[in-house]
Amino acid sequence: MSYTTQEEIKRRKTFAIISHPDAGKTTMTEKLLLYGGAIHMAGSVKSRKAAKHAVSDWMEIEKQRGISVSSSVMQFNYNGYCINILDTPGHQDFSEDTYRTLCAADAAVMLLDGAKGVEAQTIKLFTVCRKRKIPIFTFINKMDRAAKNPFDLLDELEKVLSIRSTPINWPIGTDGDFEGVFQRESNEVLLFDSKTKDHGASMISASSTGIDDDTLATLISPDHLQTLRNDIELLDMAGDEFDIDRILRGELTPVFFGSAITNFGVEPFIKRFLEIAPCPQPHNTSDGSIDPTDPAFTGFVFKIQSNMDPNHRDRMAFVRICSGKYEKNMSVNLMRLGKKITLAQPQQFMAQDRNIVEDAYAGDIIGVFDPGHFRIGDTLISSNRKFTFDPIPVFPPENFARIQPKDSMKRKQFLKGIEQLSEEGAVQLYKQPNIGTETFVAGVVGVLQFDVLEYRLQSEYGVEILRTPLNYRLARWAKSELTDYSFVDMTLTSTSMLVLDRDDEPVVLFESEWAVDWAIDHNKSAKLSFEGIHTKDRNDLV
Repeated sequence: MSYTTQEEIKRRKTFAIISHPDAGKTTMTEKLLLYGGAIHMAGSVKSRKAAKHAVSDWMEIEKQRGISVSSSVMQFNYNGYCINILDTPGHQDFSEDTYRTLCAADAAVMLLDGAKGVEAQTIKLFTVCRKRKIPIFTFINKMDRAAKNPFDLLDELEKVLSIRSTPINWPIGTDGDFEGVFQRESNEVLLFDSKTKDHGASMISASSTGIDDDTLATLISPDHLQTLRNDIELLDMAGDEFDIDRILRGELTPVFFGSAITNFGVEPFIKRFLEIAPCPQPHNTSDGSIDPTDPAFTGFVFKIQSNMDPNHRDRMAFVRICSGKYEKNMSVNLMRLGKKITLAQPQQFMAQDRNIVEDAYAGDIIGVFDPGHFRIGDTLISSNRKFTFDPIPVFPPENFARIQPKDSMKRKQFLKGIEQLSEEGAVQLYKQPNIGTETFVAGVVGVLQFDVLEYRLQSEYGVEILRTPLNYRLARWAKSELTDYSFVDMTLTSTSMLVLDRDDEPVVLFESEWAVDWAIDHNKSAKLSFEGIHTKDRNDLV
Protein backbone atom coordinates (compact mmCIF):
# COMPACT_ATOMS: atom_id res chain seq x y z
CA MET A 1 0.00 0.00 0.00
CA SER A 2 1.29 3.45 -0.89
CA TYR A 3 0.92 6.38 1.50
CA THR A 4 1.32 10.12 1.13
CA THR A 5 4.05 11.80 3.17
CA GLN A 6 1.46 13.04 5.68
CA GLU A 7 0.01 9.54 6.03
CA GLU A 8 3.47 8.04 6.46
CA ILE A 9 4.19 10.43 9.33
CA LYS A 10 0.85 9.77 11.04
CA ARG A 11 1.36 6.01 11.05
CA ARG A 12 4.74 6.27 12.82
CA LYS A 13 4.94 5.25 16.49
CA THR A 14 8.33 5.89 18.07
CA PHE A 15 8.75 4.90 21.70
CA ALA A 16 11.30 3.83 24.28
CA ILE A 17 11.02 1.00 26.79
CA ILE A 18 12.27 1.84 30.29
CA SER A 19 12.53 -0.14 33.51
CA HIS A 20 14.60 -1.03 36.53
CA PRO A 21 17.09 -3.88 35.81
CA ASP A 22 15.50 -7.35 35.68
CA ALA A 23 11.94 -6.06 35.27
CA GLY A 24 11.85 -7.81 31.87
CA LYS A 25 12.45 -4.91 29.50
CA THR A 26 14.56 -6.71 26.90
CA THR A 27 12.21 -9.70 27.06
CA MET A 28 9.27 -7.40 26.43
CA THR A 29 11.07 -5.88 23.44
CA GLU A 30 11.58 -9.35 21.99
CA LYS A 31 7.91 -10.18 22.38
CA LEU A 32 6.78 -6.97 20.67
CA LEU A 33 9.03 -7.95 17.76
CA LEU A 34 7.60 -11.46 17.83
CA TYR A 35 3.99 -10.31 17.65
CA GLY A 36 4.88 -7.67 15.10
CA GLY A 37 6.21 -10.40 12.81
CA ALA A 38 9.74 -8.97 12.86
CA ILE A 39 11.17 -12.20 14.29
CA HIS A 40 9.85 -15.76 14.33
CA MET A 41 11.24 -16.88 17.68
CA ALA A 42 12.02 -14.69 20.66
CA GLY A 43 15.35 -14.99 22.43
CA SER A 44 15.82 -14.90 26.18
CA VAL A 45 18.57 -12.90 27.82
CA LYS A 46 19.06 -15.29 30.72
CA SER A 47 17.33 -18.59 30.13
CA ARG A 48 19.83 -21.40 29.61
CA LYS A 49 17.15 -23.36 27.80
CA ALA A 50 16.57 -20.64 25.24
CA ALA A 51 17.80 -21.33 21.74
CA LYS A 52 19.21 -17.88 21.09
CA HIS A 53 20.14 -14.55 22.64
CA ALA A 54 17.87 -11.54 22.58
CA VAL A 55 17.88 -9.69 19.26
CA SER A 56 18.21 -6.31 20.96
CA ASP A 57 21.27 -7.41 22.97
CA TRP A 58 23.75 -7.65 20.10
CA MET A 59 27.11 -6.79 21.68
CA GLU A 60 29.17 -9.80 22.72
CA ILE A 61 29.55 -8.41 26.25
CA GLU A 62 25.74 -8.14 26.51
CA LYS A 63 25.37 -11.81 25.59
CA GLN A 64 28.03 -12.80 28.14
CA ARG A 65 26.63 -10.78 31.04
CA GLY A 66 22.92 -11.05 30.29
CA ILE A 67 22.34 -7.29 30.51
CA SER A 68 21.82 -4.48 28.02
CA VAL A 69 24.73 -2.03 28.00
CA SER A 70 23.76 0.01 24.94
CA SER A 71 20.47 1.25 23.57
CA SER A 72 19.35 -0.37 20.33
CA VAL A 73 16.86 0.60 17.62
CA MET A 74 14.37 -1.68 15.92
CA GLN A 75 11.83 -0.86 13.20
CA PHE A 76 9.01 -3.01 11.90
CA ASN A 77 5.48 -2.73 10.50
CA TYR A 78 2.41 -4.02 12.33
CA ASN A 79 -1.31 -3.56 11.61
CA GLY A 80 -0.67 -0.59 9.33
CA TYR A 81 1.69 1.14 11.79
CA CYS A 82 5.41 1.69 11.32
CA ILE A 83 6.96 1.08 14.74
CA ASN A 84 10.33 2.36 15.95
CA ILE A 85 11.31 0.76 19.28
CA LEU A 86 14.17 2.24 21.28
CA ASP A 87 15.35 -0.43 23.72
CA THR A 88 17.38 1.16 26.51
CA PRO A 89 19.77 -0.22 29.12
CA GLY A 90 18.00 -0.80 32.43
CA HIS A 91 21.11 -0.83 34.60
CA GLN A 92 21.73 2.52 36.29
CA ASP A 93 25.41 2.48 35.26
CA PHE A 94 24.28 3.09 31.67
CA SER A 95 21.57 5.63 32.48
CA GLU A 96 23.14 8.42 30.43
CA ASP A 97 22.65 6.39 27.25
CA THR A 98 19.02 5.94 28.27
CA TYR A 99 18.55 9.68 28.88
CA ARG A 100 19.89 10.48 25.41
CA THR A 101 17.64 7.89 23.80
CA LEU A 102 14.54 9.27 25.52
CA CYS A 103 15.16 12.55 23.69
CA ALA A 104 14.33 10.68 20.46
CA ALA A 105 11.09 9.09 21.72
CA ASP A 106 7.49 10.32 21.48
CA ALA A 107 6.27 7.99 24.24
CA ALA A 108 7.63 5.57 26.82
CA VAL A 109 6.55 2.11 27.93
CA MET A 110 7.42 1.69 31.60
CA LEU A 111 7.80 -1.90 32.80
CA LEU A 112 7.31 -2.73 36.47
CA ASP A 113 8.00 -6.03 38.18
CA GLY A 114 4.66 -7.06 39.73
CA ALA A 115 6.41 -8.32 42.86
CA LYS A 116 8.63 -5.25 43.35
CA GLY A 117 6.57 -2.34 42.08
CA VAL A 118 8.25 1.02 41.54
CA GLU A 119 12.04 0.71 41.97
CA ALA A 120 14.89 3.22 42.20
CA GLN A 121 15.94 3.28 38.54
CA THR A 122 12.30 3.44 37.46
CA ILE A 123 11.95 6.68 39.45
CA LYS A 124 14.98 8.24 37.74
CA LEU A 125 13.83 7.31 34.24
CA PHE A 126 10.25 8.36 34.93
CA THR A 127 11.53 11.76 36.07
CA VAL A 128 13.26 12.26 32.72
CA CYS A 129 10.08 11.30 30.86
CA ARG A 130 8.03 13.71 32.94
CA LYS A 131 10.54 16.50 32.34
CA ARG A 132 10.11 15.93 28.61
CA LYS A 133 6.31 15.66 29.04
CA ILE A 134 6.06 12.45 27.04
CA PRO A 135 3.16 10.02 27.57
CA ILE A 136 3.92 7.00 29.73
CA PHE A 137 2.27 3.60 29.35
CA THR A 138 2.71 1.12 32.20
CA PHE A 139 3.00 -2.65 31.76
CA ILE A 140 3.09 -4.52 35.08
CA ASN A 141 5.08 -7.63 34.27
CA LYS A 142 5.71 -11.09 35.74
CA MET A 143 2.09 -11.64 36.78
CA ASP A 144 2.61 -15.39 36.29
CA ARG A 145 4.52 -15.22 39.59
CA ALA A 146 3.47 -14.00 43.03
CA ALA A 147 2.86 -10.24 42.83
CA LYS A 148 1.73 -7.33 44.97
CA ASN A 149 -1.92 -6.48 45.32
CA PRO A 150 -2.82 -4.56 42.12
CA PHE A 151 -4.43 -1.73 44.11
CA ASP A 152 -1.17 -1.34 46.04
CA LEU A 153 0.71 -1.12 42.75
CA LEU A 154 -1.60 1.65 41.51
CA ASP A 155 -1.14 3.40 44.85
CA GLU A 156 2.65 3.28 44.36
CA LEU A 157 2.33 4.94 40.97
CA GLU A 158 0.43 7.80 42.56
CA LYS A 159 2.46 8.19 45.75
CA VAL A 160 5.98 7.48 44.46
CA LEU A 161 5.73 8.81 40.89
CA SER A 162 2.88 11.31 41.42
CA ILE A 163 0.97 10.10 38.39
CA ARG A 164 -2.62 8.92 38.27
CA SER A 165 -3.43 5.63 36.53
CA THR A 166 -6.28 4.03 34.61
CA PRO A 167 -6.14 0.21 34.37
CA ILE A 168 -6.95 -1.09 30.89
CA ASN A 169 -7.09 -4.66 32.19
CA TRP A 170 -7.09 -6.27 35.64
CA PRO A 171 -5.29 -9.41 36.91
CA ILE A 172 -7.08 -12.50 38.15
CA GLY A 173 -4.92 -14.16 40.83
CA THR A 174 -1.76 -12.50 42.18
CA ASP A 175 -0.38 -15.05 44.66
CA GLY A 176 1.35 -17.26 42.15
CA ASP A 177 -2.07 -18.52 41.00
CA PHE A 178 -2.50 -16.21 38.01
CA GLU A 179 -5.46 -17.23 35.84
CA GLY A 180 -5.78 -14.35 33.39
CA VAL A 181 -6.93 -10.74 33.04
CA PHE A 182 -10.21 -8.90 32.75
CA GLN A 183 -10.32 -6.51 29.77
CA ARG A 184 -12.24 -3.53 31.18
CA GLU A 185 -13.13 -1.90 27.86
CA SER A 186 -14.64 -5.03 26.30
CA ASN A 187 -15.90 -6.75 29.50
CA GLU A 188 -13.95 -9.81 28.40
CA VAL A 189 -11.83 -12.25 30.38
CA LEU A 190 -8.61 -13.53 28.79
CA LEU A 191 -7.53 -16.82 30.33
CA PHE A 192 -3.88 -17.62 30.91
CA ASP A 193 -2.53 -20.95 29.64
CA SER A 194 0.45 -21.96 31.78
CA LYS A 195 1.11 -25.18 29.85
CA THR A 196 3.25 -23.79 27.04
CA LYS A 197 6.65 -25.53 26.93
CA ASP A 198 8.84 -23.33 24.74
CA HIS A 199 9.72 -20.70 27.39
CA GLY A 200 7.80 -17.99 25.58
CA ALA A 201 9.70 -18.36 22.30
CA SER A 202 6.54 -18.44 20.19
CA MET A 203 3.17 -16.69 20.22
CA ILE A 204 0.41 -18.15 22.38
CA SER A 205 -3.33 -18.24 21.88
CA ALA A 206 -5.38 -17.08 24.85
CA SER A 207 -8.97 -18.18 25.25
CA SER A 208 -11.55 -15.59 26.21
CA THR A 209 -15.06 -15.34 27.57
CA GLY A 210 -17.44 -12.61 28.72
CA ILE A 211 -17.52 -11.48 32.35
CA ASP A 212 -21.23 -12.33 32.53
CA ASP A 213 -20.86 -15.69 30.81
CA ASP A 214 -22.25 -18.50 32.99
CA THR A 215 -19.34 -20.75 32.01
CA LEU A 216 -16.83 -18.36 33.62
CA ALA A 217 -17.52 -19.89 37.03
CA THR A 218 -16.25 -23.22 35.69
CA LEU A 219 -13.11 -21.68 34.18
CA ILE A 220 -11.64 -19.74 37.11
CA SER A 221 -11.76 -20.41 40.86
CA PRO A 222 -14.80 -19.16 42.81
CA ASP A 223 -12.60 -17.00 45.09
CA HIS A 224 -10.95 -15.31 42.12
CA LEU A 225 -14.32 -14.71 40.46
CA GLN A 226 -15.73 -13.05 43.56
CA THR A 227 -12.59 -10.96 44.06
CA LEU A 228 -12.70 -9.92 40.42
CA ARG A 229 -16.32 -8.77 40.65
CA ASN A 230 -15.52 -6.76 43.80
CA ASP A 231 -12.45 -5.20 42.21
CA ILE A 232 -14.38 -4.22 39.08
CA GLU A 233 -17.04 -2.52 41.18
CA LEU A 234 -14.41 -0.60 43.16
CA LEU A 235 -12.53 0.47 40.01
CA ASP A 236 -15.72 1.67 38.35
CA MET A 237 -16.62 3.77 41.40
CA ALA A 238 -13.25 5.16 42.53
CA GLY A 239 -10.80 4.69 39.66
CA ASP A 240 -9.70 7.33 37.16
CA GLU A 241 -11.60 7.27 33.89
CA PHE A 242 -9.80 6.81 30.60
CA ASP A 243 -8.93 10.29 29.28
CA ILE A 244 -6.85 10.44 26.09
CA ASP A 245 -5.95 14.10 26.55
CA ARG A 246 -4.55 13.53 30.06
CA ILE A 247 -2.65 10.48 28.78
CA LEU A 248 -1.01 12.42 25.96
CA ARG A 249 -0.07 15.22 28.37
CA GLY A 250 1.69 12.68 30.60
CA GLU A 251 -0.74 13.22 33.49
CA LEU A 252 -2.41 9.80 33.38
CA THR A 253 -0.82 6.43 32.64
CA PRO A 254 -2.79 3.50 31.16
CA VAL A 255 -1.90 0.32 33.07
CA PHE A 256 -1.71 -3.18 31.60
CA PHE A 257 -1.04 -6.42 33.47
CA GLY A 258 0.61 -9.46 31.90
CA SER A 259 3.66 -11.68 31.58
CA ALA A 260 6.23 -10.96 28.88
CA ILE A 261 8.19 -14.17 29.45
CA THR A 262 5.09 -16.30 28.72
CA ASN A 263 3.75 -13.82 26.13
CA PHE A 264 0.45 -13.46 27.99
CA GLY A 265 -1.06 -10.02 27.57
CA VAL A 266 1.55 -8.83 25.07
CA GLU A 267 -0.65 -8.87 21.97
CA PRO A 268 -3.61 -7.03 23.58
CA PHE A 269 -1.15 -4.51 24.99
CA ILE A 270 0.55 -3.69 21.69
CA LYS A 271 -2.77 -3.37 19.85
CA ARG A 272 -4.25 -0.95 22.40
CA PHE A 273 -0.97 0.91 22.87
CA LEU A 274 -0.68 1.64 19.15
CA GLU A 275 -4.24 2.99 19.11
CA ILE A 276 -3.50 5.41 21.96
CA ALA A 277 0.19 6.33 21.57
CA PRO A 278 0.99 9.60 19.81
CA CYS A 279 2.31 9.88 16.29
CA PRO A 280 5.48 12.04 15.83
CA GLN A 281 5.34 15.19 17.94
CA PRO A 282 6.74 18.73 17.44
CA HIS A 283 10.28 19.39 18.70
CA ASN A 284 11.57 22.57 20.31
CA THR A 285 14.35 24.53 18.64
CA SER A 286 16.20 27.80 19.20
CA ASP A 287 13.77 29.31 16.66
CA GLY A 288 10.46 27.95 17.92
CA SER A 289 8.77 24.56 17.49
CA ILE A 290 9.21 22.36 14.41
CA ASP A 291 6.12 20.40 13.39
CA PRO A 292 6.68 16.91 11.92
CA THR A 293 4.58 17.89 8.88
CA ASP A 294 6.97 20.72 7.98
CA PRO A 295 8.11 19.83 4.43
CA ALA A 296 11.81 20.51 5.12
CA PHE A 297 13.88 17.62 6.44
CA THR A 298 15.20 18.22 9.96
CA GLY A 299 16.68 15.90 12.54
CA PHE A 300 19.22 15.55 15.32
CA VAL A 301 21.91 13.03 16.25
CA PHE A 302 21.18 11.33 19.58
CA LYS A 303 23.56 8.37 19.42
CA ILE A 304 26.84 7.40 17.78
CA GLN A 305 27.97 3.77 17.64
CA SER A 306 31.34 2.52 16.43
CA ASN A 307 32.07 -0.97 15.16
CA MET A 308 28.50 -2.22 14.87
CA ASP A 309 29.91 -4.45 12.14
CA PRO A 310 33.35 -5.61 13.41
CA ASN A 311 34.30 -6.73 9.91
CA HIS A 312 34.04 -3.21 8.53
CA ARG A 313 34.96 -1.08 11.59
CA ASP A 314 32.14 1.24 10.64
CA ARG A 315 30.73 4.11 12.63
CA MET A 316 27.06 5.06 12.53
CA ALA A 317 25.28 8.21 13.66
CA PHE A 318 21.69 7.62 14.76
CA VAL A 319 19.39 10.43 13.61
CA ARG A 320 15.87 11.10 14.84
CA ILE A 321 13.96 12.63 11.92
CA CYS A 322 11.84 15.48 13.30
CA SER A 323 10.15 16.77 10.15
CA GLY A 324 9.80 16.14 6.44
CA LYS A 325 11.12 13.24 4.43
CA TYR A 326 14.61 11.82 4.06
CA GLU A 327 15.68 10.85 0.55
CA LYS A 328 18.75 8.80 -0.23
CA ASN A 329 22.03 10.75 -0.48
CA MET A 330 20.36 14.06 0.28
CA SER A 331 22.53 16.98 1.38
CA VAL A 332 21.83 18.76 4.65
CA ASN A 333 23.34 21.57 6.68
CA LEU A 334 25.27 20.42 9.74
CA MET A 335 24.62 23.42 11.94
CA ARG A 336 27.51 23.00 14.38
CA LEU A 337 30.09 23.08 11.59
CA GLY A 338 28.17 25.45 9.30
CA LYS A 339 28.73 23.20 6.30
CA LYS A 340 26.80 20.99 3.90
CA ILE A 341 27.24 17.24 4.10
CA THR A 342 25.73 14.26 2.33
CA LEU A 343 23.91 11.70 4.47
CA ALA A 344 25.44 8.56 3.03
CA GLN A 345 24.47 4.89 3.33
CA PRO A 346 21.17 5.50 5.16
CA GLN A 347 20.10 2.43 7.13
CA GLN A 348 17.33 1.27 9.40
CA PHE A 349 17.82 -1.31 12.08
CA MET A 350 16.81 -4.50 13.75
CA ALA A 351 19.42 -4.16 16.53
CA GLN A 352 22.74 -4.70 14.67
CA ASP A 353 21.04 -6.01 11.51
CA ARG A 354 20.27 -3.28 9.04
CA ASN A 355 18.81 -2.51 5.66
CA ILE A 356 19.65 0.28 3.23
CA VAL A 357 16.66 2.60 2.90
CA GLU A 358 15.61 4.84 0.04
CA ASP A 359 13.48 7.15 2.16
CA ALA A 360 12.34 7.76 5.72
CA TYR A 361 9.92 10.10 7.45
CA ALA A 362 9.43 12.19 10.57
CA GLY A 363 9.39 9.83 13.54
CA ASP A 364 11.85 7.38 11.99
CA ILE A 365 15.33 6.62 13.28
CA ILE A 366 17.96 6.24 10.57
CA GLY A 367 21.64 5.47 10.79
CA VAL A 368 24.04 7.31 8.51
CA PHE A 369 27.69 6.62 7.88
CA ASP A 370 29.86 8.89 10.04
CA PRO A 371 33.35 9.66 8.76
CA GLY A 372 33.98 11.66 11.93
CA HIS A 373 31.73 14.67 11.26
CA PHE A 374 28.98 14.08 13.79
CA ARG A 375 28.59 14.64 17.49
CA ILE A 376 25.72 13.82 19.81
CA GLY A 377 23.20 16.66 19.70
CA ASP A 378 24.03 17.83 16.16
CA THR A 379 21.19 19.49 14.24
CA LEU A 380 20.66 18.61 10.55
CA ILE A 381 18.50 20.79 8.24
CA SER A 382 17.79 20.50 4.51
CA SER A 383 16.58 24.13 4.13
CA ASN A 384 18.51 27.36 4.65
CA ARG A 385 16.90 28.08 8.01
CA LYS A 386 19.30 28.41 10.93
CA PHE A 387 18.38 26.90 14.28
CA THR A 388 19.36 24.09 16.62
CA PHE A 389 17.20 21.58 18.44
CA ASP A 390 17.13 21.62 22.23
CA PRO A 391 20.51 20.38 23.47
CA ILE A 392 21.00 16.91 24.94
CA PRO A 393 22.34 17.04 28.51
CA VAL A 394 25.72 15.60 29.47
CA PHE A 395 25.48 14.37 33.02
CA PRO A 396 28.47 14.67 35.38
CA PRO A 397 30.33 11.41 35.99
CA GLU A 398 30.56 9.96 39.48
CA ASN A 399 33.47 7.56 38.99
CA PHE A 400 36.91 8.42 37.64
CA ALA A 401 40.12 6.64 36.66
CA ARG A 402 43.39 7.45 34.96
CA ILE A 403 43.78 5.31 31.83
CA GLN A 404 46.69 4.65 29.48
CA PRO A 405 47.73 1.88 27.09
CA LYS A 406 49.52 -1.06 28.67
CA ASP A 407 51.74 -1.31 25.59
CA SER A 408 53.14 2.05 24.44
CA MET A 409 53.52 0.60 20.94
CA LYS A 410 49.68 0.52 20.76
CA ARG A 411 49.45 4.28 21.28
CA LYS A 412 47.83 4.96 17.90
CA GLN A 413 45.12 2.31 18.37
CA PHE A 414 44.55 3.52 21.94
CA LEU A 415 44.04 7.14 20.89
CA LYS A 416 41.67 6.13 18.08
CA GLY A 417 39.66 3.83 20.33
CA ILE A 418 39.37 6.17 23.29
CA GLU A 419 38.42 9.08 21.04
CA GLN A 420 35.72 7.12 19.20
CA LEU A 421 34.24 5.66 22.39
CA SER A 422 34.16 9.08 24.04
CA GLU A 423 32.34 10.48 20.99
CA GLU A 424 29.74 7.76 21.48
CA GLY A 425 29.19 8.98 25.02
CA ALA A 426 30.38 5.63 26.41
CA VAL A 427 32.87 7.52 28.57
CA GLN A 428 33.68 11.16 29.26
CA LEU A 429 37.28 11.95 28.55
CA TYR A 430 39.43 14.59 30.22
CA LYS A 431 43.05 15.60 29.98
CA GLN A 432 45.20 17.51 32.41
CA PRO A 433 46.78 20.69 31.05
CA ASN A 434 50.44 20.16 30.12
CA ILE A 435 50.30 16.37 30.57
CA GLY A 436 51.26 13.84 27.88
CA THR A 437 48.68 12.77 25.32
CA GLU A 438 48.82 9.07 26.21
CA THR A 439 47.29 9.53 29.66
CA PHE A 440 43.68 10.54 30.16
CA VAL A 441 41.24 10.84 33.01
CA ALA A 442 38.06 8.96 32.19
CA GLY A 443 34.76 9.65 33.91
CA VAL A 444 31.67 7.42 33.93
CA VAL A 445 28.31 7.46 35.65
CA GLY A 446 28.59 3.81 36.77
CA VAL A 447 31.59 1.56 37.29
CA LEU A 448 30.28 -1.09 34.87
CA GLN A 449 31.01 1.41 32.11
CA PHE A 450 34.72 0.99 32.87
CA ASP A 451 34.40 -2.77 32.32
CA VAL A 452 32.68 -2.13 28.98
CA LEU A 453 35.36 0.41 28.05
CA GLU A 454 38.17 -2.08 28.76
CA TYR A 455 36.35 -4.87 26.93
CA ARG A 456 35.62 -2.80 23.83
CA LEU A 457 39.13 -1.31 23.63
CA GLN A 458 40.58 -4.81 23.69
CA SER A 459 38.04 -6.57 21.43
CA GLU A 460 37.48 -3.77 18.89
CA TYR A 461 40.86 -1.97 18.87
CA GLY A 462 43.27 -4.60 20.18
CA VAL A 463 44.42 -2.43 23.09
CA GLU A 464 44.81 -3.41 26.74
CA ILE A 465 44.80 -0.54 29.20
CA LEU A 466 46.11 0.28 32.65
CA ARG A 467 43.35 1.71 34.83
CA THR A 468 44.10 3.56 38.06
CA PRO A 469 41.00 4.48 40.13
CA LEU A 470 40.81 8.08 41.35
CA ASN A 471 38.98 9.29 44.45
CA TYR A 472 36.97 12.03 42.73
CA ARG A 473 33.18 11.76 42.94
CA LEU A 474 31.94 15.02 41.40
CA ALA A 475 32.57 16.97 38.20
CA ARG A 476 31.59 20.58 37.58
CA TRP A 477 32.01 22.58 34.39
CA ALA A 478 33.69 25.96 34.99
CA LYS A 479 32.95 29.21 33.18
CA SER A 480 33.56 32.90 33.70
CA GLU A 481 32.08 36.10 32.32
CA LEU A 482 35.59 37.58 32.30
CA THR A 483 37.16 37.08 28.87
CA ASP A 484 40.72 36.97 30.24
CA TYR A 485 39.98 34.72 33.22
CA SER A 486 42.62 32.01 33.82
CA PHE A 487 41.00 28.80 35.06
CA VAL A 488 44.45 27.34 35.74
CA ASP A 489 44.74 29.91 38.52
CA MET A 490 41.52 28.88 40.27
CA THR A 491 41.85 28.43 44.04
CA LEU A 492 41.01 24.79 44.80
CA THR A 493 41.50 22.36 47.66
CA SER A 494 44.53 20.07 47.46
CA THR A 495 42.23 17.13 46.66
CA SER A 496 40.56 18.84 43.66
CA MET A 497 41.84 18.82 40.08
CA LEU A 498 41.32 21.01 37.02
CA VAL A 499 41.00 19.11 33.71
CA LEU A 500 39.82 19.91 30.18
CA ASP A 501 37.00 18.08 28.41
CA ARG A 502 37.10 17.04 24.74
CA ASP A 503 36.10 20.60 23.72
CA ASP A 504 38.93 22.02 25.87
CA GLU A 505 36.34 23.41 28.28
CA PRO A 506 37.56 23.53 31.91
CA VAL A 507 36.09 20.99 34.33
CA VAL A 508 36.92 20.66 38.02
CA LEU A 509 36.91 17.24 39.69
CA PHE A 510 36.06 17.14 43.40
CA GLU A 511 36.08 14.52 46.14
CA SER A 512 33.14 15.97 48.08
CA GLU A 513 30.34 18.53 48.10
CA TRP A 514 32.30 20.41 50.74
CA ALA A 515 35.16 20.91 48.26
CA VAL A 516 32.66 22.21 45.67
CA ASP A 517 31.26 24.76 48.14
CA TRP A 518 34.80 25.79 49.13
CA ALA A 519 35.70 26.41 45.46
CA ILE A 520 32.55 28.49 44.92
CA ASP A 521 33.37 30.64 47.96
CA HIS A 522 37.00 31.22 46.88
CA ASN A 523 36.43 31.84 43.14
CA LYS A 524 33.88 34.62 42.81
CA SER A 525 34.71 35.25 39.13
CA ALA A 526 34.05 31.65 38.12
CA LYS A 527 30.79 29.71 37.96
CA LEU A 528 30.44 25.97 38.40
CA SER A 529 27.75 24.11 36.46
CA PHE A 530 26.24 20.72 37.22
CA GLU A 531 25.81 19.78 33.55
CA GLY A 532 27.71 19.98 30.34
CA ILE A 533 25.91 20.07 27.03
CA HIS A 534 26.27 18.38 23.63
CA THR A 535 26.55 21.58 21.64
CA LYS A 536 29.14 24.07 20.55
CA ASP A 537 27.80 26.89 22.73
CA ARG A 538 27.27 26.37 26.47
CA ASN A 539 26.08 29.90 27.25
CA ASP A 540 22.49 28.86 27.92
CA LEU A 541 23.60 26.41 30.58
CA VAL A 542 25.68 28.44 33.01
